[in-house]
Amino acid sequence: MKRLVIFDLDGTLINSVADLGQATNHALQLHGFPMHDLSKYNYFVGNGVTKLIERALPEQFRDEATIEKVKSDFLDYYMRHKTDLTRPYDGIPRLLHALQEKGVKIAVASNKFIAGTQALVKGFFPDIDFCAVLGQREGVPIKPDPYIANEALQLAGVDRGDCLYVGDTATDMQTASNAGLVSVGVSWGFRPVSELKDAGAAHIIDKPAELLSLVDSD
Repeated sequence: MKRLVIFDLDGTLINSVADLGQATNHALQLHGFPMHDLSKYNYFVGNGVTKLIERALPEQFRDEATIEKVKSDFLDYYMRHKTDLTRPYDGIPRLLHALQEKGVKIAVASNKFIAGTQALVKGFFPDIDFCAVLGQREGVPIKPDPYIANEALQLAGVDRGDCLYVGDTATDMQTASNAGLVSVGVSWGFRPVSELKDAGAAHIIDKPAELLSLVDSD
């Protein structure tokens, strides 16, 4: 049986794209930039807040100063509205409880900024004892760099062979590969299954409960 499962957050544990999109659109509008249909944000998110803002801005305005100004307004709005529309995916709370009852350690490794990551995990899963809740921090490389996955392994005290890494994007599958972990792609997230397959997902699951059989396998 596996002893640790590391989860991505956005698109894996929680469906947060509408709140991320609305916060970005609010910040864009404040600065006179065109807004985007919320469906576009499925492809804007996943590589940290700076990259989100960069992708949302018109190409000719993607300079560092503009990105930082828009990002500041995004963060201010998002932290006040981060749970307006965001919810855990169906079956996720039940899965986390089942893992916890099995004695499997649970960690979160996200490219979302650390304050948002920790607030959302605490708010939506208050009765889950996560061994690590990690997000984007100054001076720490973002996924697909394996740093954050390796950090979760170290905090959990678990060997690589006893761990699964679960996510919804190519970035997550690459993170798992870079960290030497078995990757599990979820079909309910922000990106199509074809992206997960192309990125080398070892397993793809369609429902959260399907992860339990992978945890129990050798």
